[in-house]
Amino acid sequence: MGERIVVKIGSSSLTSDQGGLNLERIRFFADELSALHRAGYEVLLVTSGAIAAGFRKIGFENRPRLVHEKQAAAAVGQALLMQAYQDIFGQNGIGVAQILLTRSDFSNRKRIHNALMTLNELLSRNVLPIINENDTVATAEIKFGDNDTLSALVANLVKARQLIILTDMDGLYSADPRTNPQATRIERVDQISEDIERIAGGAGSSVGTGGMRSKIDAARIAMRGGIPAFIGRLPGEGGLLDAVNGKGHGTYFDTAEHNLPMKKQWVGFHSSPQGTVTIDEGAEAAILNKGKSLLPAGITHSEGEFHPGDVIEVKNHEGVTIGRGVVNYAYWQVQAAAGLSTDEVSKRLDVSRIEVIHRDEWVAFK
Repeated sequence: MGERIVVKIGSSSLTSDQGGLNLERIRFFADELSALHRAGYEVLLVTSGAIAAGFRKIGFENRPRLVHEKQAAAAVGQALLMQAYQDIFGQNGIGVAQILLTRSDFSNRKRIHNALMTLNELLSRNVLPIINENDTVATAEIKFGDNDTLSALVANLVKARQLIILTDMDGLYSADPRTNPQATRIERVDQISEDIERIAGGAGSSVGTGGMRSKIDAARIAMRGGIPAFIGRLPGEGGLLDAVNGKGHGTYFDTAEHNLPMKKQWVGFHSSPQGTVTIDEGAEAAILNKGKSLLPAGITHSEGEFHPGDVIEVKNHEGVTIGRGVVNYAYWQVQAAAGLSTDEVSKRLDVSRIEVIHRDEWVAFK
């Protein structure tokens, strides 16, 4: 099995400013992906562009705003997008497959396992999966918001060697280089700090939905799962191989984390938390820095009506969410046990495990 590379390409790179596909640009990216495929990598493409490709085809002068209008445009545009990819990759001797996903697919452990098995089978047969959000059925509650997030979740799912997010900017800068000539490119990032988030800025192109901020958020998700990321552009032929080999025109996001097993991925990134607990500084240090489980003594507050086996979020004393885990207590048991020693809890409550969240079922966000 070759090393897996997930590449995300946004709407603005694949379509014209007025809408519709830019076949010349699609050919360029397909050729770059084909070269990566021929070099022995297992390549997965996360693509945007369905809405942008389809809205003019069905009579809209500008990108639609209403949900049902976007979904109609996506239904037409997705077929056009896949036809273009199939034709161009086919000329390079590479078969492709369409995979459409929604957030709810990731939230359901059985469905996302089935998706992983499908991806593994396609890759084993040298087929290049092309993944997009299922815009025609996605609603505000289940949308990824942008395909940057989707690409990071896919990279974690398939345990990729690297996530490559392609854009029209050659990485992250200290300020906006379009308005500040003193801006300098940040070559490498090993921790996404508040300063990094601040300089990432807001939304970008009017064609797509993702800006640099969404790409930074995607890099964080990838890094938490042990996947290094690259955000940048391809200056010309061979640029994608250069990016994979550490010589790209962009910013590299390094991580010391290891790939998360699938269960922890689900807990950390895909599950729907049913409540929260707030903990004191001692408990925060224990679970973040010492590899300890969360015990009742460190809990100061709880919210929600959760039950054993549910996923809950954990907040520190400043109200910052520091992670998620599978809870062993019902909400009323946490309320009764909060702040008590393990001996006191054992005397007062009938619980199967003394840990509120065991370290094996915990995913830290810091």
